[in-house]
Amino acid sequence: MNKTLIFQDLGLISYASAWAYQKALFASLIQHKTEHSNSPNLNYLIFCEHPPVFTLGKNGQAENLLIDKKQLNQEGINFFKVDRGGDITYHGPGQLVGYLVLDLDNFGIGLKTFVSSIEQAIIQLLAKYRIQGEQMPKSSGVWIEQDRKICALGIRASRMVTMHGFALNVNTNLQHFTMINPCGYVDKRVTSMEAELGKAVPLEKVKTYLRTGLSQTLEAEILEDFLISDVF
Repeated sequence: MNKTLIFQDLGLISYASAWAYQKALFASLIQHKTEHSNSPNLNYLIFCEHPPVFTLGKNGQAENLLIDKKQLNQEGINFFKVDRGGDITYHGPGQLVGYLVLDLDNFGIGLKTFVSSIEQAIIQLLAKYRIQGEQMPKSSGVWIEQDRKICALGIRASRMVTMHGFALNVNTNLQHFTMINPCGYVDKRVTSMEAELGKAVPLEKVKTYLRTGLSQTLEAEILEDFLISDVF
């Protein structure tokens, strides 16, 4: 077992580039597990932000995108159909996106516990800002009073290797969420830390808190890695 998380902060990066990077890491972990089953796999925790983009999960409904291609172009928002769970969501500047490409066998947990561990880390982070986040039955992510979603979560897993992750609204432009039915909901709202607190929140501090929180809930050690792959 290897409970070390290799941490990388990619900063502001296009969704396409980050997705390609994730897929390359994911494939390498699957290959390692296939060819070296007796050797511990690697694990990655990646933080980043994206320029405005909507992503639709593999089981999502296209009608939850409420604007057409022409309007997408006018707004300068990209759109991708992706291979994660969940429906449609938005990524943009001021939102902390976390991708976890790791082998759950290293941690001795299943997918349900893994998702709950991420949610608990985010709830603990929000509590530091006196925001009461909570899990909601039958719905992934983190909610405020069960009617405002502050963090979306979608995972892909194969052979206990995961990719994709979470999107926490810190100082996100919430207006862009009006162009979709977020996560497929028509009766729920989206919020951000900035909206809940009435002021902007330093993103770097949030990153520090959340990185520590994830290391605790996953019982993992964080290893800094500044050597980014040549996938880009």
